[in-house]
Amino acid sequence: MVVTVSSIEDGVALDGEEIGVSDWMLIDQDRINRFADATDDHQWIHVDAARAERELPIGSTIAHGYLLVSLIPALVDHFMRLERLDRAINFGVNKVRFKNMVAAGSRVRLRSKVLSARRRAGALQTVLEHTMEIEGENRPAMVAETIAMYFFEEDEE
Repeated sequence: MVVTVSSIEDGVALDGEEIGVSDWMLIDQDRINRFADATDDHQWIHVDAARAERELPIGSTIAHGYLLVSLIPALVDHFMRLERLDRAINFGVNKVRFKNMVAAGSRVRLRSKVLSARRRAGALQTVLEHTMEIEGENRPAMVAETIAMYFFEEDEE
């Protein structure tokens, strides 16, 4: 199911609600390597498959924690549509906890809940709790609390 938000009032009505669960997304070694290149974070736990097989308890390279955080907007797009949106601004992150390693080749999905939604400075300000699940695992990869501001087009009178 896709939730549609086209006004501040639509967003405020979602306060306290789980708004959706994304499709599964593959976190393969190519995606991890491209993130390493984009951020200059080439630590061996992410990019050296042979060493990771020998030295990491899961026997595989693992995704960067910030790669997982960076996927939040794309995964939210699986279940939330913003109509009449003028612009969206990332306002901040209250907290992020990495709870489980994501091995290369794993699939993840995002489950999101609106912790608060209110009118602020002519926009919809949301605080969302995102839980990134790993297929076949009991513990999530990450739980993140993000803040965003959504500015909608004004109604024509």
